[in-house]
Amino acid sequence: MNDYGITNKPSSSSSSSSVQPVYPKTLNHIAISVSDLDQATKWYKEVLGFTVVGGPVEFIIDDSQAGIALKDIHGPNLKKMRMIWMSSGNQIGFEIIEYLEPKAVRRQENFEYWKSGITHICITDPNIEELCHQISETGGKQRSQVWEIVPTKGYKIAFCEDPFGNIIEIYSNDYEQTVTSVL
Repeated sequence: MNDYGITNKPSSSSSSSSVQPVYPKTLNHIAISVSDLDQATKWYKEVLGFTVVGGPVEFIIDDSQAGIALKDIHGPNLKKMRMIWMSSGNQIGFEIIEYLEPKAVRRQENFEYWKSGITHICITDPNIEELCHQISETGGKQRSQVWEIVPTKGYKIAFCEDPFGNIIEIYSNDYEQTVTSVL
């Protein structure tokens, strides 16, 4: 048993002493839930420039293959949902889901960082101030001031939220540039 509680069983073509290399996996997509899919789609297109790849599609949880799979994934209480598939500027998938039955409701405390789970998504935009302003002007809000975290290079970050309460961090530079400059 390894450190993760998983028993490794070697395949018939490998010996028990061989180690398989681990390579970095690619991030495929992120999914968020909102209380109004149409409004969220419009907002993510107009404010963050995401493009629609597919949908919207309404799923009814029934005895179809999709219905059975969605019930398995979401549990027995889900009856109906809508979904759209979008893509960011670097082709990371972005799924938006509106749960219809039971109806999605916005969390009152939407940034419970002390609880495990996903806390935010992060967007890269060199003009953080302008994007924070645009987010605030279109129904979202700026949660923090713009912080210059690497003053010698002008690298900045800020936290905002979309109109549906999802937290969005903004970096002025790409992830590796920013993190390696801070550490």
